[in-house]
Amino acid sequence: MSDVTTEQLEEIRDRPGLLSQIATFARKQPLGTGGAVVVILYVLMAIFAPYLTAFDPTANSYDSQFVAPNAQFPMGTDEWGRDILTRVLYGSRTALFVGFTCAIVGSTVGLVLGVGSAYFGGIVDLIFQRIMDVFMAFPLIIMALAIVSITQSLQVSPESSVYFVIIAITLPLIPNCARVVRSSALAIREIPYVDAARANGFSDTRIILRHMVPNVMAPYLIMITAFVGQAILLEASLSFLGLGVQDPVPAWGLMLRNAQEFIRTEPWIAIWPGVAITLGVFGFNLFGDAVRDALDPKLRSQ
Repeated sequence: MSDVTTEQLEEIRDRPGLLSQIATFARKQPLGTGGAVVVILYVLMAIFAPYLTAFDPTANSYDSQFVAPNAQFPMGTDEWGRDILTRVLYGSRTALFVGFTCAIVGSTVGLVLGVGSAYFGGIVDLIFQRIMDVFMAFPLIIMALAIVSITQSLQVSPESSVYFVIIAITLPLIPNCARVVRSSALAIREIPYVDAARANGFSDTRIILRHMVPNVMAPYLIMITAFVGQAILLEASLSFLGLGVQDPVPAWGLMLRNAQEFIRTEPWIAIWPGVAITLGVFGFNLFGDAVRDALDPKLRSQ
């Protein structure tokens, strides 16, 4: 017993710490580290937005319309006299709220459906796959447009429009995660310890939650990081088309939509939200690719 305890203590002692793991990740994934820095900056922008600006993102100021970038307004003002820097900062809240909510909810529902389909198999898996085929037959943006068009008929307030955008983006993400998780869960279902758990009389719920779900967490985490960037871009696209977040809620896509008619005379109104969208999606995509490589056993062993 003492030998086993000693070996376990040595293994724990030799295990690299958090800082060492971060340093290794930064060394092996420099682009992913850059993406992580962008993600952290956007999160800090969203959290500390009220402390980074003295202006109200929704208050109109007709005395300050179309002010070019200067010391008082570093990014200028829009057609309503609203500070663009303030709206970009508060827009990060909308983008990250939509992005993380859609990614986490969509991936989690896809995880449950994918593992359940793989575990039960047979007619359950067959029906599930056909339903997923129907959902995946439509491009992501087309399905989101259809869903948000239906929900907009409910005449909701501008503040509530964010939640309908989340529903419209989350539903198309579910089949993508479910398919990936199912492929991993099918292999796990054939491992002997699952058969042993069945032989011991464990319930299906316990086998799924205790033995199968923990073994598909790697693709689940990869899908979350990949979906955040997609959700942010989809939210901006829907808002740009007038089917997403509604004015006066600060959102980058909505800012681009409002800047269309002023793009030639006041280009700064469109430049800054466009830069925010580009950097945000690029950062999340780089970080997601790095997480995928870090969690891949073949690449991790190199």
